[in-house]
Amino acid sequence: MHAIGHDTSRADLLDLDPRDHLVGAPETGVTIVLYGDFQCPFTANAAAEVRELRATDGPETFAYVFRQFPLAKHPDAYAAALASEIAATQGKFWEMHDLLFARDGDLHLRSLRACAAELGIDAETFGTLLRDPDVAERVERDLRSGASLGVTGTPTFFVNGERKPSDHSVELFRSWVAQAHPA
Repeated sequence: MHAIGHDTSRADLLDLDPRDHLVGAPETGVTIVLYGDFQCPFTANAAAEVRELRATDGPETFAYVFRQFPLAKHPDAYAAALASEIAATQGKFWEMHDLLFARDGDLHLRSLRACAAELGIDAETFGTLLRDPDVAERVERDLRSGASLGVTGTPTFFVNGERKPSDHSVELFRSWVAQAHPA
């Protein structure tokens, strides 16, 4: 596994990193990497479709990685990405991931604080970590890797390193996973 930096190749940028937010089974040899934005309705739909695929086909079918790519056109997306990284420091990234997408784009600071409180993250800790440069660096790392891969919008998918079209559905995800499974 490689850490993402400025001198890495395209393949290295898509290698799993211990800091990645991953669920599922990487040992299957199939990994979906999604670059997403918590304020993007298309990313929310894609995340729901991946969740449905995991529920119907089994979580052991593939690994799913979510990487941050908050778009500048979404004014609350960067703060939402920070909130999810704060939750990750508490071992609750996926719970925050789901809560943020359930907000239908309502991601003002008050809403983010409410999500944190719902997950048991106290307000003082949340406020401190919101300004923590290490938390911001985690978001920036994903932004740099996405930009290096040519990501310009969300959602952007890679399955085993191959960029997929932006169209998505449960059936397309199922097809991509089936095609990617080693023989």
